[in-house]
Amino acid sequence: MFYHWLYPLSQEYSFFNVFQYITFRSFLAFFVAAAVSIFWGKRFIAYMKLKQFGQSIREDGPQSHLKKAGTPTLGGVFIVGSVLASVALMGNFDSAPFILALLVMISYFLLGWLDDYLKIIKKNSDGVSARGKLAWQFITALLAGYFMIKLDVVDTNLHIPFLKEPLVDLGWFYVVFASIVIVGSSNAVNLTDGLDGLVTGPIITSASTLGILAYVAGHVEISNYLYIPYIENVGELVVLSAAVVGASVGFLWYNSYPAQVFMGDVGSLSLGGLLGTIAVLTKNEILFVVIGGVFVMEALSVILQVGSYKLRKKRIFKMAPIHHHFELKGWPEPKVIVRFWIASVVLSILAIATLKLR
Repeated sequence: MFYHWLYPLSQEYSFFNVFQYITFRSFLAFFVAAAVSIFWGKRFIAYMKLKQFGQSIREDGPQSHLKKAGTPTLGGVFIVGSVLASVALMGNFDSAPFILALLVMISYFLLGWLDDYLKIIKKNSDGVSARGKLAWQFITALLAGYFMIKLDVVDTNLHIPFLKEPLVDLGWFYVVFASIVIVGSSNAVNLTDGLDGLVTGPIITSASTLGILAYVAGHVEISNYLYIPYIENVGELVVLSAAVVGASVGFLWYNSYPAQVFMGDVGSLSLGGLLGTIAVLTKNEILFVVIGGVFVMEALSVILQVGSYKLRKKRIFKMAPIHHHFELKGWPEPKVIVRFWIASVVLSILAIATLKLR
C-alpha cells in the first residue's frame, strides 16, 4: 500500500524514493509484523482463555505433555494476521510471485482454520478428514503451479545446487512436482509443531534463508554472477519473508517454553505451504530439502515409523515424529527445542553457502 501510494510521490519529494527499495520495505515489514504480533498476541491469548478454547493433548503422547491441556491454541491466526497487515502496508501487489505466494498461504490458512475450528470449538476430534486436507492442499498447489507456468513467472527447468545449468526440463510435469513440494512442506511443518516453540525457530531460519535467495534471484546482476536463474519481480518475496520472520518472532514471545499459546494447524499448514511456495518461486525446490532439513527429518521419521510397523510390526523410534523420540530418551523439552533450532541454523547456513559453489 505504501509502495503504491507513497513511491509515486518521489517525483516531487525525493524522500519517498526509499519505498522503491525492497530492502527498506523488508525491514519495515519485519518491524510492523513483529509489533502487531506482540501487541495482538497478548489480547488474542486473553480472549482464547476467556472462551476456554484450549489445546487437547493426545493420551498416547508423552505423559509430560498432559499438563499442557487447555493451553490456548489457534495462534496461527495472529501470525498470519500480522503477516497480512504488514505486507498490506509494505508489499508491491504488481508482483505475480508475491500474489501467488499470498494466495497459497491464505488458502492453507482457511484449511487450517476449518480443521482447528472443528477440533477446538466444535469439539470434533477428527476435524477435516485426511483425504479432505490432501485434496484441498493439492488443488491449491496445482492451481498455483499452473499459473506460475501460465503467467511465465517461472520456467519448467529443474535446478539443483552445484550445477550452473538446469538438470532437466520437466515440461508440464513441473506443475505436479511443484505441488508435491508445496504440499510436502505444509505437512512437514505441521508435523514439526509438537513442542513449545519447536517449529517457530525453523520457520524463522527457513523464511530468512528463502528471503535471501529471493533477493538474489530477483536481482539481475547478482543472479547472473552466481549463476542463479533470474526471476522477474521475485524479489518482492523478500518483503513477505521478512513479514513472516517478524510475525514469528512476535509469536515466539508467547510460544517459547513454557508456551502460553500454540500455533495450531491454522498456522503450521499455512506457513509451511508458504515456505514451499517461495522455494518453488525462487527455483530452490531441491535446496529446500536442506533449508527445511528439520521439517524433512520430522516428516521422514513418521513415514519410516509407519512403514516399518506395517511391514515388520516393529517401530524404529520410541515415538514419531522424532522430537518425541528424543523426549522419551530423556532429553528435557527445552534441550530438544534448542538443539533442533541449532540444526536449522546450521542447515540454513549450508544452503546459503551453496550460492558460490556453482
